Amino acid sequence: MFGVQETMKHGILFLLAAMLAVPTAEAAKRLRDFEKPPHNYWQRAPQDRFTKIKTALETGKLPLDRSSEKAFVVSLLKALEISPATQTLVYSTTSLQLSRISPRNPRALYFNEDVYVGWVPRGEIEIASIDPALGGIYYIFSIPRGPTPIRIERSTRCFNCHAEFENGRVPGLLLKSVVPGPGGGSLESFHSDLTGHSIPLKDRFGGWHLTGKHGITQHWGNLVGTLSSSGLKKFTNPPGRQFRWETYPVPTSDVLAHLLHEHQVGFVNRAVKATYDTRAALAAGDTKAIIAKHAAALTRYLLFADEAKFPTGGIGGDAQLKKDFTSRARRTKAGLSLRDFDLRTRMFKHRCSYMIHSAAFTGLPAPLKRQVFANLRAALDPDKVPPSSAHLPAAEKRAIAAILTATKVW
Repeated sequence: MFGVQETMKHGILFLLAAMLAVPTAEAAKRLRDFEKPPHNYWQRAPQDRFTKIKTALETGKLPLDRSSEKAFVVSLLKALEISPATQTLVYSTTSLQLSRISPRNPRALYFNEDVYVGWVPRGEIEIASIDPALGGIYYIFSIPRGPTPIRIERSTRCFNCHAEFENGRVPGLLLKSVVPGPGGGSLESFHSDLTGHSIPLKDRFGGWHLTGKHGITQHWGNLVGTLSSSGLKKFTNPPGRQFRWETYPVPTSDVLAHLLHEHQVGFVNRAVKATYDTRAALAAGDTKAIIAKHAAALTRYLLFADEAKFPTGGIGGDAQLKKDFTSRARRTKAGLSLRDFDLRTRMFKHRCSYMIHSAAFTGLPAPLKRQVFANLRAALDPDKVPPSSAHLPAAEKRAIAAILTATKVW
């Protein structure tokens, strides 16, 4: 009898040990590829723009206006060199703060080429800051009350969405178009695994407010819906009807801000994926196919080869946004820049993305970047017509090449 009990005891102890070991084994399996060698996401010190000022924000060396939520947001944007006119408002619950977001309390987003700021009134500030080697670095923090120090948390929860199949399971950006219900929950979604300027305008803006002159007759912005046995029924949700514009820094969710945001997100996701794939290939010693694939895709994207068709009559664009955006231009002696707008039939006068100056591009592994430059030189040769630049006239090719040379891109 004692032998049986002893055997049972050892069996129970073995079972308990096995049970205790399971979480550790499962945790190891749950490590995403970008957290493992050769990427080592958590072991590398971030070099992104927000991380560089984080300590100054927390210690008060970089003071922000605490007189109101709106004043705090405006002063934070100023510290990050982000124009408030980049504001877009989203009322679908597609965010970490979904319980706070609704048509009555939209979430606001702001951006420059390297930093993306989200804010929900009476909620928290979210940051996605692009590191040259790591992609997205994510932070979240509450707006402090009174003299309380700012406490900034580097978030891991963001990976539940920001490093999933939509962006190749690397730390990237999300930009969704959905039909939300009256409370903001998604009823239907579009192009969930695709971002960028090639998405037809008719499939964009779902769950977002859209303002400004644009002539886009079919789109999913400014709508909510309900589902029944007869299908999806849509209702208008005009900007400002369920919330006060005075809550936000500017009274716009401008079409140009949306177009710029979509273009940037598309580029960042492609560049970050290319960086991770190339780094893995370099570690494995087999880079040729990976570099060729990503260099071709990045070249085509940089040159707007697949840009969605503009509406007849073009778009307007908020005057302050245009002024702030072009003020950041790098120009040739002749005054040419990659930030010069067209807005009649396309976004830009010179169709090579200003994102070539961004952290996402500068962080590309050297062999990949060299191939992108080689592809660009071939594409911008006025005497050649490769597929990536068949849409560009010879004069535009020469102008783009002059800008890239003058601004020391290559």
